[in-house]
Amino acid sequence: MTPEVPADHWEVEALYDTCFAPGREALSSYRLRDGVPPVAGLSHVARDSAGILAGAIRYWPVRIGAANALLLGPVAVHPTRQGEGLGAGLIETSLEQAAPLGWERVMLVGDAPYYNRFGFTLLQDVEMPPPTNPARILGRALAEGAWAGVTGKVRRWHD
Repeated sequence: MTPEVPADHWEVEALYDTCFAPGREALSSYRLRDGVPPVAGLSHVARDSAGILAGAIRYWPVRIGAANALLLGPVAVHPTRQGEGLGAGLIETSLEQAAPLGWERVMLVGDAPYYNRFGFTLLQDVEMPPPTNPARILGRALAEGAWAGVTGKVRRWHD
């Protein structure tokens, strides 16, 4: 796994188009990403020995009240490579690099049964833009107590 570079952009977008339903960019999480670049050094790609893209993960900065947070996603693995642990590797590798870069908390919208194994739990007092199922808003503290007192609506980094 290596950090994503600008030359990877369109190939990663094609992977996301392959892995997610049409209209993925209509999701509320994409409104938080509009006009905001992914966090440098945390977005990664996984390629095979021939250089073919097998997986990718991106992170975006967001704000919740006065607190900064990372928004994880999307993470995707090409359908022909699923089940090989690439998604878990992308998540674990990138999360290990987030705290040294100064990030204290990470959130995502996803399936708790999958993300619980990476330390993500339900964020009851954090509100994503609609329409987002509140049961899918998950967070992980990268520093002790990082989510304590963090409540409210998730906003774009620049708003």
